[in-house]
Amino acid sequence: MIKVTGSGSITTCDGVTRRDFLQVGALGAIGLSLSQMAALKALGNVSKGRDERAAIMIFNLGAPSQLDTFDLKPDAPAEIRGPFKPIKTTGDFQISEIFPQHAKLGDKFSLVRSCYHTAAAVHDTGHQMMQTGRLFTGGVNTPHAGCALSYLAGRKTELPAHVILPEPMGPTGGNLPHGQDGGFLGKNYDPFVLNSDPSKKDFKVPDLLPPAEIGEVRLQRRRELRVIVDDAVKNFEASESAKLMDANFSDAYRLMTSTKAREAFDLTKEPEKVRERYGMTRFGQCCLLARRLIEAGVRFVTINTFITVFDEITWDIHGSKPFTSIAGMRDIVAPMYDQGYSALLEDLFQHGMLDNTLVCNLSEFGRTPKINPAGGRDHWPQCWTVYFAGGGVKGGRVVGKSDEIGGYPVERPVAPKEIVATIYHSLGLDLETHLPGPQARPFPLVDFGTQPIRELF
Repeated sequence: MIKVTGSGSITTCDGVTRRDFLQVGALGAIGLSLSQMAALKALGNVSKGRDERAAIMIFNLGAPSQLDTFDLKPDAPAEIRGPFKPIKTTGDFQISEIFPQHAKLGDKFSLVRSCYHTAAAVHDTGHQMMQTGRLFTGGVNTPHAGCALSYLAGRKTELPAHVILPEPMGPTGGNLPHGQDGGFLGKNYDPFVLNSDPSKKDFKVPDLLPPAEIGEVRLQRRRELRVIVDDAVKNFEASESAKLMDANFSDAYRLMTSTKAREAFDLTKEPEKVRERYGMTRFGQCCLLARRLIEAGVRFVTINTFITVFDEITWDIHGSKPFTSIAGMRDIVAPMYDQGYSALLEDLFQHGMLDNTLVCNLSEFGRTPKINPAGGRDHWPQCWTVYFAGGGVKGGRVVGKSDEIGGYPVERPVAPKEIVATIYHSLGLDLETHLPGPQARPFPLVDFGTQPIRELF
């Protein structure tokens, strides 16, 4: 980690590089620096009238059971249908009784009940495909949809274009990329990571705070950036690397000293009743923070409902420790999730933001149709449900259909690449756009011929 001190000394653990120039707060611990928030230029790949579009991706790490949430089979045998009853919604479908607040908003979101993939039934592969549209193969790491948007559309304000809340995905049983970075676009397009729990009383955004070592920066913020660089890194500025880093330092400095950025992350600006409506949970407050960030000009926010599947109550309902039971999902996960999501949708609607903000609720796969001997359900990528609201999506409808046990699509099967294409379509991106891929070769935004789920719009 680099430290910029009053005497102008610089210390690195692996040599000075552009991406290492300025480490702030906890960024060093996760390998992300504010130099990665470089100024972005719009490349003309956004449809006319769509530049105000934004997206919130809620990624349900662990994978909810379709049979216990959004695709119940009440006429199936007990070991398949599970313990929950379907309830009516304000849309043209039924969902599980564990989501009563969702039911009140059924006219605002639409379900896709026929999502599937044919890769290995492990969390990592699903994470990659559902967030990037591709599997990590041949050493090619495709960027997260929010990172691709950052490259193509740039940022609107001094705030980053893409933010991950509350932190990146952690261990999920594999050792593969999770698909939450800039991939082959490079570290400059990695997302800004909150790396903090917004439900805590002492919540702060560490990466908006200058490190203690650069007291002169805090005391002399009004000085010209060139003067700051001259005074803080005299022994470094003559190097070729320093010349390349001036712009990146400027970006980091701008973010740290931005009143708008600080206000966007400041949840105390919200009335207590609003915070309580979202729920004083990590997920609930992340949903509220997502709305504030989109309102302040962030283009894409990714919310990880959970960080890992181990030793905490999550959607990963295998039924035995260190995983979750169906009862744990009912009593702990569902109420928290139902409250946070419904508050977000209502709040976006009341603020007049829903039409321009896509909210997509995704997961890496579904759950086995048959309950296992431990009283849970195991990994099942053959069929599951995802859902969308806002951003041009028509609410209250269902796309696709699963068979009588919720095990396989029987109508309109939808692959992960089509999910990602749907996100790009909502954002107004041209699906025939190319990104600069490995070795700077043109790399298609989505695989040739891939189309969005047009039935949603």
